[in-house]
Amino acid sequence: MDSATTIHHGDALKVLKDIPDESVHLVLTDPPYFIDGFGEDWDNSSLQRKASRAGVVGSMPVGMKFDPKQGRNFQAFMEPVARELIRILKPGGFAVIFSQARLYGRLAVAVEDAGFELRDMLGWVYEGQAKAFSQDHFVRRMRHLSTAERSLILSRLDGRKTPQLKPCIEPMVLAQKPRAGTFVENWLTHEVGLVDTKQTLDGRFPGNLMPCPKPGKGEKGDGNEHLTVKPVRLLEHLIKLFTVEGQTVLDPFLGSGSTAIAALNTNRQCVGIEIERTYVRIAEQRLAQTTAAPAQPQLVEVA
Repeated sequence: MDSATTIHHGDALKVLKDIPDESVHLVLTDPPYFIDGFGEDWDNSSLQRKASRAGVVGSMPVGMKFDPKQGRNFQAFMEPVARELIRILKPGGFAVIFSQARLYGRLAVAVEDAGFELRDMLGWVYEGQAKAFSQDHFVRRMRHLSTAERSLILSRLDGRKTPQLKPCIEPMVLAQKPRAGTFVENWLTHEVGLVDTKQTLDGRFPGNLMPCPKPGKGEKGDGNEHLTVKPVRLLEHLIKLFTVEGQTVLDPFLGSGSTAIAALNTNRQCVGIEIERTYVRIAEQRLAQTTAAPAQPQLVEVA
């Protein structure tokens, strides 16, 4: 490649079809899994409006009023993507894909049905914001009941809230493309398929729970309004676990560029795909401001 980082501005599925077979060592990505926005009609401005409406916390509406079709739509969205990813990965290569907790099962099925082997569920552990809501105000609005009756209901509820425990973990599917031969044979041919257990986040043997604070404003950069920015330190750890220097990391949903920054910081190549022009500009800006080695990515416009 002409650049350590190549960003394709276009639809992920369309771009993936043009990436050669067995040309990538690791897939590391955080696909879109919001209430709406699957496929070519995904629209960031609409998503931002929905997320900023009163009564919505992140992508989860008050009281968890989500459409049960979301999971099925997410799985249908990811199935053709996963088929392209397994084609593009080298034999034995890993795919690490973030998910929302209640959609994890759908993602895992889509990935496994594409031919991947499910190796583990990883968890990004962080300090979350409580999202559960009290039902007291609904009870107080029951004007057809007497004050005494409403008080009795409140007493029976005893402060119980909607089924939303404070989020402290975001799951990731750890999937592996089937190896060519034994682990050793596959490694000698493709240099993937084994884990570098010398890498650590906390000085201990690497585990499938990975504590790492959420990124602050300084890490995100000015004007970065992406809703699900991942910490670069966490992505660096994942890249170092599953690849060696000089290899290529693919992120088909690049967002504001965190994977590209992590790849650059760990001396890997990165191929990113992003459909939203705003995020492409933010990714370029963040890469240009990377203190370790400022970089100008190669930008490819996809018709």
